[in-house]
Amino acid sequence: MTSDILTTSDPTSDDALDETAVDWFALQERAHLEFGERVAGIRDWTAATPDKEWSVGDLVRHVVQEQQWIPPLLAGLSIDQAKRRVDPLGDDLAAEWRTHSARATAAWQAAPADASVQLSYDTVTVLDYLREQVSDVTIHSWDLARATDADESLDDALIEAVWTVFEPQRDALEASGLFDSPVPMPEDAPLQSRLLALTGRDDRR
Repeated sequence: MTSDILTTSDPTSDDALDETAVDWFALQERAHLEFGERVAGIRDWTAATPDKEWSVGDLVRHVVQEQQWIPPLLAGLSIDQAKRRVDPLGDDLAAEWRTHSARATAAWQAAPADASVQLSYDTVTVLDYLREQVSDVTIHSWDLARATDADESLDDALIEAVWTVFEPQRDALEASGLFDSPVPMPEDAPLQSRLLALTGRDDRR
């Protein structure tokens, strides 16, 4: 199981929110609501997305597959054990999203924040894994909105929280090869625009 989002945040950053004031479990539900609203509006599953080689269908499949891993990993299974629990997705990706979003959300709500989770690259806490997943779904919600001409405005609380994950590792994001080079963006641009720019996305039309 791999993820396309880095997640190590620096709590000493000037831009960091007070972590005691951030309910990442509530943000997970909000991120899924944002993504789900865009999935419900898809008319062309073959349309191109900002993720270059991915169509709309490829993008949704990726996000759904990430949700499939969450319940077994939060249950304490190893990567190999969890892999045996992940079934191939069917053709109705909208239905698959609804199913696996609900299962992932239930798993998050039942998981202790400080428990350990084995991922492909490291063993992390549930909270660190949660930050990763909220960030992933949030960014891809914008990708899906841009690809389908849906509303591109994302929830302010999500944007603020994901900014605290990405901004402290600005240099690492580019070096990771997971994203295009950051897009130059004015310092007075909206926070959503600056966040997307960190991942090589430009929301200016």
